Amino acid sequence: MRIGIIGAGAMARALGGGWAAAGHDIAVGARNSAAAAAASTEIGHGARGVTIDEAARFGEATLLALPVAALGEVLAVAGSETFAGRTLIDCTNAFLPDEGGLTLSEYAVAERISATVPDAYVVKAFNLLAAEVWAAPHREFEGRTLTVPLCGDHPPAVGLVCDLAEDLNLRPVRAGGLRQARYMEAAAAFVVGLWANGHDSRAMLPPLESTFGTPDTE
Repeated sequence: MRIGIIGAGAMARALGGGWAAAGHDIAVGARNSAAAAAASTEIGHGARGVTIDEAARFGEATLLALPVAALGEVLAVAGSETFAGRTLIDCTNAFLPDEGGLTLSEYAVAERISATVPDAYVVKAFNLLAAEVWAAPHREFEGRTLTVPLCGDHPPAVGLVCDLAEDLNLRPVRAGGLRQARYMEAAAAFVVGLWANGHDSRAMLPPLESTFGTPDTE
């Protein structure tokens, strides 16, 4: 599959590297051509550095791996018609430091992207963990395969991103429509903020087989 990546930072390199190793054709676009070339060299497997517009037009799927503040400019450069009928993977997070953790500088980023390019199929995914996790070879923790929730309104696009998650040896989970993505974005700020302060977020929740709930009857 052809995958365009807009952005040349750690997330672009980590996810792009995994997909290139799995046999996908990768083009990295960035505002800085040297950064795009450096990222494509690190990704390897024939990845190439291109312009933002070229990356947008190249991919059957396009990963947005850039700061939230740059989204408006980048989407304008490529143009709404470029993304029409294409799958846009949004892995961005709008984090701001807050007392004891992180907060959001913007709510519902994925929904804003969808409103900006309404003919694209936006799927929120890969935003809960740092690039270093995606770049590492480990995909199983405590006997459980690392799970990736995905939110989107277009089932075929969500299915495509599920396949891309499986290509990274991850377990994809369809987590609802795009309106659910705002909760995933908020969860990322909360969980990453805890990790950043040295707290084990995994210890907050029991495994599935130990969960239970009894509805109140009064």
